[in-house]
Amino acid sequence: MHKRKDEQLLFWCANNPREIDLCISATDTWNRTHPGHTVHLQPVPEGQSSEEVILAAVVGKTTPDIYANMWQGNVEMFARAGVLIPLDTLQGFLQFIHERCDSAVIREITSVDGHIYQVPWKVNPFMTIYNKSLFQKNGIRALPNTYSTYRQAAAVFKANCKARGLTQKWFGYTEVKEIWLQRLFNFYPLYLAASGGGSLVINNKAAFNNKYAIGVFAFLQSLYNDEFFSRENLSAAEDPFVAQQIATKWTGPWEIAYLKTIPDRNFDYGYFQPQVPDDHTGPVYTYADPKNIVVFNTCTRPQEAWDLIRTMVDKEGDLALLKMTGQLPRRKELESDPFYREYFEENPMMVPFAKQLPYVKGVDNCEVIVEVLDIISQEYEACVVYGKKTPEKAIQDAETAVNVLLASQVVDKRAG
Repeated sequence: MHKRKDEQLLFWCANNPREIDLCISATDTWNRTHPGHTVHLQPVPEGQSSEEVILAAVVGKTTPDIYANMWQGNVEMFARAGVLIPLDTLQGFLQFIHERCDSAVIREITSVDGHIYQVPWKVNPFMTIYNKSLFQKNGIRALPNTYSTYRQAAAVFKANCKARGLTQKWFGYTEVKEIWLQRLFNFYPLYLAASGGGSLVINNKAAFNNKYAIGVFAFLQSLYNDEFFSRENLSAAEDPFVAQQIATKWTGPWEIAYLKTIPDRNFDYGYFQPQVPDDHTGPVYTYADPKNIVVFNTCTRPQEAWDLIRTMVDKEGDLALLKMTGQLPRRKELESDPFYREYFEENPMMVPFAKQLPYVKGVDNCEVIVEVLDIISQEYEACVVYGKKTPEKAIQDAETAVNVLLASQVVDKRAG
């Protein structure tokens, strides 16, 4: 990678090809119109994960000026460490962000200290993808939106497969790995759906020992106990959805572009919201999978950095994000805005995700949210996957461990 000139801003983006192309386009446009204030673009350096690379850069004081792939759950940790620029102190930021985002999003991205350290950029809402062809073949006509209808559809699917001697087919699949990250893709979207966008942590205490979390654990546990889901790793050899080994899974909009690349795909598919308890009322929330943009305090020209970022999140920038990456901007009224109408007319599979945007959520502003999810994940494995605990006991044990963790954080800060 070419070394940047000393006067340039250094901009790290994600290292997937579509986002690299998007950021090349944005920075090339900026550099043409700002010849004396150019930006050097570089994909985030290779490492085990981008999160680890950023952490190492923070420790080594080698952070970029701008980073456009920050997982929202890490922002509070870096903000409290004092390594991020409070963007609300920059000219034009607050006015712009209130024009682009609704009040719920602004509350979500506001740090505990009252400042905003991140630009809400892009989301990939988690929804249920389903194989329309398999549903039709098995007489499943209504979308299984609730726990009971999902289980009923799974029972029909299992019975039909057994009658045809197809023992390798499952109604659904989700990763069983204990790693905390996987809970963002199964437990957490279902918890948000059940609870109306509820929190895991409130006022530095666990807030998830409730009927919603217990219900999610019970629902998922039943899918394994009744052999509707496989405990084995189905994705090791080939994609089980593409191979039609499964009829449903929880995933994001990236599957749309991916499935277009399958040359011999012979089935139709669609999306609908995550399952909810039978007595659920009101909107159905899901996990947003947000990645945001931050400016590190090593940046000597933060106002200029924001001016560049603003071009990436204005209306034209958000349209470029949609067209070039197939990811959605975290912008209010996206689906109804005439500016984006042509895009959605040409990409109808993206419409369900755009409609979902008012009802998505990231994670709580908790600097140890990874450790919180890790604790939940350990209980998930014991209860949901292997049935060694009841849902009530598993959630209670997770609550106890999380409260010990959060209390220890308070003690450590006081001691420090």
